[in-house]
Amino acid sequence: MKHLPNKGLSPIGGPLMPQGKQLLNNSLLNKGTAFPDEERDALGLRGLLPPKVFTLEEQCTRVLRNFRRFKEPLEKYIYLSNLQNRNETLFYRIIQDNAEEMIPIIYTPTVGQACLEYGVIYSSPRGVFLSIKDKGRIAEILRHWPMLDVRMIVVTDGERILGLGDLGAHGMGIPVGKLALYTACAGLHPYYTLPITIDVGTDNESLHADPFYIGLKQKRVRGREYDEFIEEFVQAVQEVYPRAMLQWEDFGNANAFHLLQRYRRKICSFNDDIQGTAAVALAGLIASLRETGGTLKEQKILFLGAGEAGTGIADLFTAAAMDEGLTEQEARSRCWFVDSQGLVVKGRPGKLAEHKVPYAHDFKQISSLLQAVEELRPTALIGVSGQARAFTQEIVTKMAAINERPVIFALSNPTSKAECTAEEAYTWTDGRAVFASGSPFPAVTLNGRTYLPGQGNNVYIFPGVGLGALVSESSEVTDGMFLTAARTLASLVGTEDLAVGRIYPALNKIREVSIRIAVAVAEEAYHDRLAQRTQPSDIEKDIRARVFEPVYHDYI
Repeated sequence: MKHLPNKGLSPIGGPLMPQGKQLLNNSLLNKGTAFPDEERDALGLRGLLPPKVFTLEEQCTRVLRNFRRFKEPLEKYIYLSNLQNRNETLFYRIIQDNAEEMIPIIYTPTVGQACLEYGVIYSSPRGVFLSIKDKGRIAEILRHWPMLDVRMIVVTDGERILGLGDLGAHGMGIPVGKLALYTACAGLHPYYTLPITIDVGTDNESLHADPFYIGLKQKRVRGREYDEFIEEFVQAVQEVYPRAMLQWEDFGNANAFHLLQRYRRKICSFNDDIQGTAAVALAGLIASLRETGGTLKEQKILFLGAGEAGTGIADLFTAAAMDEGLTEQEARSRCWFVDSQGLVVKGRPGKLAEHKVPYAHDFKQISSLLQAVEELRPTALIGVSGQARAFTQEIVTKMAAINERPVIFALSNPTSKAECTAEEAYTWTDGRAVFASGSPFPAVTLNGRTYLPGQGNNVYIFPGVGLGALVSESSEVTDGMFLTAARTLASLVGTEDLAVGRIYPALNKIREVSIRIAVAVAEEAYHDRLAQRTQPSDIEKDIRARVFEPVYHDYI
């Protein structure tokens, strides 16, 4: 990968630099009021901008002032989206310098509300919409995107947006947000990114009746027709963007597992809901051992929710426990699941989904989570169910009675879907819980101590994994890379983090975290002979030289 070079010779304009209003309308090249006088004259901007020339720093001060005047998170989201569409360098400088304040706005939890209201707040196109009606024309439509060398595509079909369910075409907020995080958190140049929403309809009847819904008002296409459309899509990506990798995002369970297994070795790709969630949760479990003691292989984990996130975590935990000496069967026996039908066990009435079968153990049928906690006595309770407040006081108190330091992860997004709040987890355990959540919670003060709860969000994993795979030009993103990413993330949790109850690094360190993970993933790619480029003498130096920094370049 290369950056947009200076002197106006860029992949966007080449030697024919856009001028005048065309330049001001190009979000990747626009500097707004920061264009110096000589560029205003040379590029036809004189009179199109107010005469005062502002520095990037002065522009940031203005943006922050306006941003903080808004009271509602969705208003802040809309403001930042408009800024992104106007001036991406300024947008990413603001995000990068104010990560803890901004990331919850451009992604979880605010992006969930943005998706719910996407039809109302939609103002300008960003990304590519591919509908089932475009079958046979996907490659042609991809070529409508103005960037010629896309390297990272985040794609969704909108069926399982966070914990909100089927939002159809309104799910576009997810790919847009994820790719913004790739740039802000890992330094992937926005030129190389493409958000895509696949619209095959929606089974959400409320969207069919919504006059502002932007997608197809029809039932979801499934089965053979769906598979053929996805196959054409993958082939079109390989044809139009042969160096691109795919991140599958927020697909329904059946399609998520199916697509990952079918395409992970046909095109460099991964599923963040399965593999990214697994890595960030495993990193939290590893880091929590510094508070609870013991080894990873000794843990017993009880999951509420047996979908792609939960079984993905269990699969990666199994790999890590096997590295510590357990057999595969022994490692899987440490993972238990409660789904909508109760405890997942062998012999339960009805057919189990394929991804649940490895975790169906010989045990009696149990209908409730509380009873499962009482009977199994887990060391960790992980919520990936999308069921708000499912971790009741009785359940959390029982975990605290069983464990001196109970591990409680309420990972469902957005905040409204979290299985419990940070305040509840700390209060009900008298401050003894090792807590993490998928969306941010405010600080909690209890018994004179202030806790800063850790956010077990995939933002700690996928930007670094993607960057490492892209820079090494890996042909595949392996489970081993996610295990490496988890261990790297856990190693970056400092004593100062643990002292305030946090088992993930502060978000203001996310750029460094992502680069360290990218280095580890690239090393794995070179070691496993998956890299398509020659290994540099210094992998870390090579990666740091390639990351995008949001600063203005000279155009003349």
